[in-house]
Amino acid sequence: MTSTAHSSRYLRRLPAAAVALAATTALLAGCSSSDNNSDNPLSGGKASGDSVVVGSNNFAESILLADIYGEALKSKGIKVTYKPNIGSRETTYGLLKNGAITVLPEYNGALLAYLDKNATPKTVAATTAAIGAKLDSKLTLLQPAPAQDKDSVTVNQETAKKYHLTEKSSIADLKGAAKDLVIGGSPEFQARQQGLEGLKSVYGLQFKSFKALDAGGPLTQAALQKNAVQAADIFTTAPAISKEKFVVLQDPKNLFGFENVQPLVYKSGLDQKGVDALNAVSAKLDTVTLLNLGTQVQTQHKDPLDVAKAWLKSAGLD
Repeated sequence: MTSTAHSSRYLRRLPAAAVALAATTALLAGCSSSDNNSDNPLSGGKASGDSVVVGSNNFAESILLADIYGEALKSKGIKVTYKPNIGSRETTYGLLKNGAITVLPEYNGALLAYLDKNATPKTVAATTAAIGAKLDSKLTLLQPAPAQDKDSVTVNQETAKKYHLTEKSSIADLKGAAKDLVIGGSPEFQARQQGLEGLKSVYGLQFKSFKALDAGGPLTQAALQKNAVQAADIFTTAPAISKEKFVVLQDPKNLFGFENVQPLVYKSGLDQKGVDALNAVSAKLDTVTLLNLGTQVQTQHKDPLDVAKAWLKSAGLD
């Protein structure tokens, strides 16, 4: 998250979040034409009665997914307002609970880790059920997509060569080397179970140091490419992996769990027509498709709103 993951995760306090939002907006300038439809994403307050508010975290894939959801809803005659680039799950979850956001693209494993860090479900269905047991009663998850975008421990070419790591290597293979490596990721990666805490408790890894960057985005990718960090939390659908020949390490102990794309919804804000529209999107969105769409946005620099519309048309969902 996952979360291109799955997501940038800033502090809950409004002043810090506002600073982070300004920086991210500058970073993603021109990334989504849906930005023009948004109010202050941290403003709170329920949406106007006839408008569905589609929010996103502040990374490219979340913005793209929000555009896909929003345009799918628009095709059913539903009025949509966008609130992109909000920030962290710590912020967006609160906005969902108070009805300021109606729909948010989520990643089921990362959401569950946020709600219950001790949960260890073995299937997608069990993941959804575990989330349901902890989810605020005003919220619900719709159908998960086959598409997954998982957090990963990824190393650069130099590190892979030095320690003889390949795509078949495991995170556990870093145990002897971790003490000499700097790992990078979002600030919250340092304190999360699906982060340094889990890497230590599950795989026994103790890194030389941690460098706070963004959530698998351009800062993290650039730092890994330049060897400012030797390992990083990179999402598995990031086009940079193939472009820069990064090596994604296997996660046999399933620390990063399942990361299916799944709409999280404020129940009273979306009618059955909207639910059906989003479930139809999930049914056709697989990992290969998500990687292709994300590559168009991040590598080919296409507007995510245009990419979303084109895919919905090709999938018969417009």
